[in-house]
Amino acid sequence: MGEHDMLTAALAMACAAVLGLTVALVRTRRRWLTAVGERGWLLERERESAAEAAIAAERDRIAHELHDIVSHSVSLMVVQASAAREVLGTMPDEAATALSAVEDAGRGAMTDLRHLLGLLAPAQDGTDGALEPAAEAARTPLAPQPGLDRLGPLVDRISFAGLPVEVRVSGEPRPLPQGVDVTAYRIVQEALTNALRHGDGGKAEVTVRYADHALRVEILNSGPSVLTGTAPAAPRPQGHGTGRGLLGLRERVALYGGDLDARRRLGGGFRVRARIPLDRP
Repeated sequence: MGEHDMLTAALAMACAAVLGLTVALVRTRRRWLTAVGERGWLLERERESAAEAAIAAERDRIAHELHDIVSHSVSLMVVQASAAREVLGTMPDEAATALSAVEDAGRGAMTDLRHLLGLLAPAQDGTDGALEPAAEAARTPLAPQPGLDRLGPLVDRISFAGLPVEVRVSGEPRPLPQGVDVTAYRIVQEALTNALRHGDGGKAEVTVRYADHALRVEILNSGPSVLTGTAPAAPRPQGHGTGRGLLGLRERVALYGGDLDARRRLGGGFRVRARIPLDRP
């Protein structure tokens, strides 16, 4: 074979190699583009799932807030209206005071409900208003959610409705994360509302303890004792912690790594106890 033939054969082999590499490169690029497309689709699905989960969590939070507002306010209104009806003919001044409390509770509930429902109202362009509440908030500023600094007015309302409440605070009070602060307030509110609604007289005690690494909240209310046989014959749903309020509070406390226990006391009444860590990142 001459030198010219050898060069021709080498050139043909080189061209074949280049062609093979080109085909392999094209195939590799197609596979890469396919993988990138699939990854982009997966990332988009993950973003959609995360957005749906965030919306569901926000709606669940709003549902719990609605329950807290309605349950607490309506319970106070029912108790005060019942008291006004009993003394309407004999003590008109006391009846008027009770009816005024009913009006105040109703107005407060309507204000809170208007704020929450404003977040759920659909926007004018047809989109979900819950996703973009900034415009609504700008038109109607929302009142801050209550925290432990609002225990005084809460206790006053409960006491005025007929359930004496004593509050004890131990440890050094300090600023709390907003979520923890709201959760602690809602625990006290739910426990006192249940005690007012289902209790048989007696009184309630609220203890808030600022420990080094946790916030502890305990609510005790007195009542008939199961040891003496004077406890109610039929257990009440809220009394055993199966109501939506206590279940929702357990979920809230669990979000912060804490725990909540609610049970009937052997000596009479009911106890709600919660521990919320304060040193979580």
